[in-house]
Amino acid sequence: MTASKRRRKNRGGASRNEGDAPFFCPNIWVRHKELVILLRIITLKDMTQEEDIRNAVRVLREGGVILYPTDTVWGIGCDATNAEAVAKVYKMKQRDDSKALICLVDSDARLQRYVKQVPPVAWDLLDAAVNPMTVILDGAVNLAPNLIADDGSIALRITKEPFSHELCYRFQKALVSTSVNISGQPAAQNYCDIAPELMEQADYVCFARRQEHKPHKPSSIVKLGANGEVTIIRK
Repeated sequence: MTASKRRRKNRGGASRNEGDAPFFCPNIWVRHKELVILLRIITLKDMTQEEDIRNAVRVLREGGVILYPTDTVWGIGCDATNAEAVAKVYKMKQRDDSKALICLVDSDARLQRYVKQVPPVAWDLLDAAVNPMTVILDGAVNLAPNLIADDGSIALRITKEPFSHELCYRFQKALVSTSVNISGQPAAQNYCDIAPELMEQADYVCFARRQEHKPHKPSSIVKLGANGEVTIIRK
């Protein structure tokens, strides 16, 4: 199936978690550069998804780093086109910047903005995937240089999970999505698994799905060559 024949999917609408029990949170801080703003004391019921996404997008546009739920585990996110923001993510994870990070996008069209050419087999694999699949593609463009692998490739995933999909759509750019953990340690499957030191370093921590307690796992990863060869990196 070619890209031209692939039927584009409309973005999913945002959804709220109705019926969650009230959960009182401490003061919410948003850090950007040297500015620290106390927003307010708030309950999860008071924070709508619209407000949550608006806050996250503002921080992303200012070069900040967020923690947010994705279609897999919780992610550390930033503007994938901002090299300084990407450097902050590597520092948080205590990870060598030679190890490229995954990016999330909301649609086929946006994925195509970040590589020179998407091989037809990529669309076939993405259409057939039942669970989240990350594809590593050659010829990365329009991204922060320190996000691209030494061989010029980039790992991209189209998220269908409602919150991260809407966040990507509203941000209108690729969003870094690396697991919330220090390199070598277990990924945070739920909000309650996030290490306090990572929480403190983030500029904004999203409220969506904070009360969720269920298993999540990372995506599968497939590397695709320019000639269509397929290499499975992670099942």
